[in-house]
Amino acid sequence: MAGPSCCSVSAAFREHLRRLGLQDFPCGLGSWNKSRSDARTSPRGGQLGLGADPAGQEEALPLGEESPEALMELLTDQHSPWALPPDCSPQDQPLREMAVLTPELVCGSNVFQVFRSLRIVGKGVEEVDEGLLQLQQLEELILSANQISRITSANLPRALKVLELCCNAVADLQDLCAQPPPELQHLGLGYNQLCGPSQDKYLTADFWPNLVSLDLSFNSFTDLLGLVSQLSSLQKLRVLVLQGNPLALIPTYRGLLVDSLPKLSILDDIHIGPDERHQFHGLARQPELIRSEARVVVSIGEIKGVPDPSAHQQLEVGSEAPVITYSYCVMYEFAEGEETEDGSSTEVTKIHQHPVVATLDADSSARDSRETKGQQEPAAMEEPKARSAKVFVTPGKPWADTIDCSYKKEHTAKDLVGLKSYLASGTIVSVIEEKVLSWPVDAENAVTKGKARQGLQKDSAMVPVPRDKQKKKKEEKPCELRSDPPIRRTLGTGRVTLETLLATKDLVATVCDFGILITEQPLQLPSPEEKVSDRKKGKDKSKKPKAEGESQASDKTTASAKGKRKNKDSAELEEGRGLQPVPLSVQFQMQLLRWPSAAGTQSQESVAMAVGKTQ
Repeated sequence: MAGPSCCSVSAAFREHLRRLGLQDFPCGLGSWNKSRSDARTSPRGGQLGLGADPAGQEEALPLGEESPEALMELLTDQHSPWALPPDCSPQDQPLREMAVLTPELVCGSNVFQVFRSLRIVGKGVEEVDEGLLQLQQLEELILSANQISRITSANLPRALKVLELCCNAVADLQDLCAQPPPELQHLGLGYNQLCGPSQDKYLTADFWPNLVSLDLSFNSFTDLLGLVSQLSSLQKLRVLVLQGNPLALIPTYRGLLVDSLPKLSILDDIHIGPDERHQFHGLARQPELIRSEARVVVSIGEIKGVPDPSAHQQLEVGSEAPVITYSYCVMYEFAEGEETEDGSSTEVTKIHQHPVVATLDADSSARDSRETKGQQEPAAMEEPKARSAKVFVTPGKPWADTIDCSYKKEHTAKDLVGLKSYLASGTIVSVIEEKVLSWPVDAENAVTKGKARQGLQKDSAMVPVPRDKQKKKKEEKPCELRSDPPIRRTLGTGRVTLETLLATKDLVATVCDFGILITEQPLQLPSPEEKVSDRKKGKDKSKKPKAEGESQASDKTTASAKGKRKNKDSAELEEGRGLQPVPLSVQFQMQLLRWPSAAGTQSQESVAMAVGKTQ
């Protein structure tokens, strides 16, 4: 029943009434219900306007009219064409029943006095106009998921107690607070565009003296101390929702609110108990502990499903081939503006040489792309620049069936707004393979000397080398190697959802599954037996037809050989089926550090330890 987009609340309300059909069959005062209206004027009419003899009601109805029971059945039966769709408001059905039993109450302008609750959700409303004042008895107004950017409080009914504006575009509360409804008890402003500290001043008892519940979730409030000082004036406030704001990422966020608002009962949908109040007692008197920063710990565990590179290395290694080394690492993004406590450089370093995390900036990414020209480049390495995120790389590890990265790093984010945006969009995690070719520095001289030595061996007999010279050769140091620029290849990449960290969750732990890698199999040359068999087949075809006896014997031998080969192939196939390939995966974990809450068994001593760490 999605109607046309409405620009004002009044237009949406009129469209809502039209959809309800309060004046149309089976509701209203039409000919189908005219006898009931006439009965109400009779002095013998009862409460429902029926005759004195309910048993004779059916006989008394004129042709073409329906009994109130039959009309009500048309409204309540789910299979009836006049039944309301499931997405209608809870108050719509009682209103239609009223239009059957007492239609005069919803006739004309009387309908405005009936509404106590109005729900207009997702109808494209942009303006709360003065037409809403006709609903003088309205106590609940729900306008969620519209396009409202400003609200004139003079257009709100004075009896209003609940105002829900979730998922709109409200960025300024000045007009709403000009003449706010004095009896308002719940104000829902979640998922809007409110920013502090300019909006903090409108969240006081001067504007909302009877406010019991306040929802400011998923806005952009950043000043924790400033907001708390304003909210402390709301003496009747019992329920507060602030999750999803940048200030909620501060480790001391919950503790400060619990200690600063002693009458608060529920914070972010979590009940505040006496243990938690005792735990954070006195924190509000120590503002120096409230730092506007967030601390996030990233942990990366095991990598599985990486194909063994030795199979490809056998194809590449020859008498004069280079030394090939492979290493594997994990690359992930973190929000721009992060401060590293160890003061590490922001320039990229080679993955296989640097023992700590490396950060890729725009210049270094360009340099790596030039070095690995012609190789496969991961899409995830280009995306961070557009998203203003840094890329971090774990130290390279050699190949194994299970590669244990054992990586852990703490990030300290000063830009809380940027961190919120980063967590909302998630992070990209990639498994990277780095291949390095190392060549002997004197490789050309070594090749020349080797050829000359081979020529001497052909001309003269080999002279045995004395044992002392053999020992000297063993004691000689290996030749110096020159390494080419590393060749990086992305084995798998994917996005990890982190949005739950903006709510009440502190930890996201997942296993990124990139699927089974399809690797290039080395070309298998035919065995000597197969070569001989193929050669014999060619000779047999060129010969004349055999005699009948010889043909039968030959056919039997060939069939026997084919059977053996078929059995061998089927055995190898069955063996291959038993070894199921392991999908490429990596363990990823991100934890938002907060002060311990009373949800567990933390004591006051643990809080003191946390305070010491923040200092």
